[in-house]
Amino acid sequence: MSNAEIRGRFIWHELLTTDTAASAAFYQKVLPWRTQPSSMPGYTIWMAGQTQIGGLMALPAEAAGAPPHWLMYVGTPNVDATCAQAQALGAKVHKAATDIPNVGRFAVLADPQGATFAVFTPGAGPPPGTPPAQGGFSWHELATTDVAGALRFYGELFGWSKGPGHDMGAMGVYQLFEHAGSQVGGMCNVQGPSTPPSWLSYVHVADSNRSVAAAKAAGGRLLHGPMEVPGGSWIALFMDPQGGAFAVQEMPRTVAAPKPAVAAAKPAAAPAKPVSAAAKPVAKPLPAAAAAKAPAVSKSAAKPKKAKKKAKKTVARKKAPKKSVRKARVVKRKSVRKPKRKLARRKTARRVAPKKRARAKRKSTRGRRR
Repeated sequence: MSNAEIRGRFIWHELLTTDTAASAAFYQKVLPWRTQPSSMPGYTIWMAGQTQIGGLMALPAEAAGAPPHWLMYVGTPNVDATCAQAQALGAKVHKAATDIPNVGRFAVLADPQGATFAVFTPGAGPPPGTPPAQGGFSWHELATTDVAGALRFYGELFGWSKGPGHDMGAMGVYQLFEHAGSQVGGMCNVQGPSTPPSWLSYVHVADSNRSVAAAKAAGGRLLHGPMEVPGGSWIALFMDPQGGAFAVQEMPRTVAAPKPAVAAAKPAAAPAKPVSAAAKPVAKPLPAAAAAKAPAVSKSAAKPKKAKKKAKKTVARKKAPKKSVRKARVVKRKSVRKPKRKLARRKTARRVAPKKRARAKRKSTRGRRR
C-alpha cells in the first residue's frame, strides 16, 4: 500500500495514561487484546490476534495537566504538508512533525474546535494492515461544538465526505462521514458547555454485555449502555480506572428462529371453524410462481360440490321409497273404504226394499176395498 492510499485512514491508536501497568492489566481483561514490548523504551504494543493495532505509553512531560486519553492517528502521504494545510484551515500544532526511527513521521494537532488528533506517514516498515474481526477499532466519533465546520475541515484535510444524518432530537443531528465509500465514523454536538471537543474510538467486540461486566469487575466505570443504535449495533461507553474514555461496538445480533414446538402449539388457539384453502388466495394474492398452481386449488375446491350433488341424488333415492309407501297406504285406504261404501249401499237398499214392499201392499189393499 502506497502512502497516497493511506490518506484519511485511521491507522493507529495510542493510550497516554498515568499508570501503564494498571492500564495494560485492565484492557486485557475487557477487550480481546494482549500486550507486546516494542523496540522503543517505555512503549508497549497492543495486539489483537497477530495484528498490531495501537500503543501504550505514559503521558509526556509536555502534556502535564492533560487527563489520560486515547489519541488516534490518521494517515497522510506528507505530514509536513498536512500540518501546513491544517494550520491554514484554523488548526493548531501541539507537537511538530517528528521522525520515529524505522517507523515513520508524525505530528499532533488540534482542529479548529479543539479536538486533538495526530497525523502519520509510515516509514520503510510494513504498511498498516486491515483491522482484525475482533479487537480492532471499528468506529470513530467526534464530539464538537461545530459539526458543519468540523466536517468541512476534515473533508479538505483527509477527503472525508458527508454521509447521512440522524436527527437525535435535543442532541442535534448525528452526522456520519465516509472514507473511500464506507461509513467510518460520526460527528455530534458536545453534551454540556464543560465538555471539551474530543475524539472517541470504538473497539469491535463479540459481546458488549460481557465487556460491560468485565470492565466493572476490573475497576472501570460504565458511562452509557449497552444500547442498540440505528443499524442494529450495540454500544457501550466506559472510563478506565485512570480516566481514559473508550467504547465498544457489537455487530447486529442475529434473531434465533422459532422452535417447532411453539409452531405446533398454534393450532390449539385456532378458531373452531378453519378457513378453507380455497379462500386464502382471496385475502392474500399469490406470487407469480405460486399463481400457476392456483388452478389445481380450484379443481380440488370444486370436488366437494360434485360430492354434494351425488349426495342429493342418494338422498332422493332414499326418499323415494317413502313416497311409494305413502301412495300404497293411500291406495289401501281407498280400497278399504270403497267396499265399505258398497256394503253400506247394499244394507240401505235392503232396508229400503221391505218398506217399499209394505207400502205397495197397503196401496193394493186400499184399492181392493174400494
